[in-house]
Amino acid sequence: MRHRVTVTVLETTVNENLQREYLADPDSGRCPCFKPGDVYDFWREADRDDFYKFGRGCGMRAGDDDLDFPCAEAWDCISRYVYAGLQGGAFMHRWTRDDRVMIACCNDGTRPVIFKLERIDVPEDAADEAYLRDHDFTSGKDDAYTG
Repeated sequence: MRHRVTVTVLETTVNENLQREYLADPDSGRCPCFKPGDVYDFWREADRDDFYKFGRGCGMRAGDDDLDFPCAEAWDCISRYVYAGLQGGAFMHRWTRDDRVMIACCNDGTRPVIFKLERIDVPEDAADEAYLRDHDFTSGKDDAYTG
């Protein structure tokens, strides 16, 4: 089975009180790199390996479609999860309702960006299709690991 990961920007937020107190420019506002609805697709296959081409920092390009992930700090926060998903791993087993979906954010505390990461499973044969049909990827309240 092959796997892909889709990263979607759900929300950009701003903590104005923290910006006023700590930033050189107290009116920085929301992150200028992302907007809600932005989507980034990652593949890791023989003919396209976005992870290593993409993850070298701010503004690096990936794949043949010239996709650009605009922020190295945000990439640093989510790249380990993107890599796990591309290998077929669960993002946050027993933490999220679906092992193939995760909510994450960048580390800018004054203007965080909220991302949804989704592992997309691509079956290659009937056994893969059967596994996806029969496997339960969900976790409920009684399964949840709460630390």
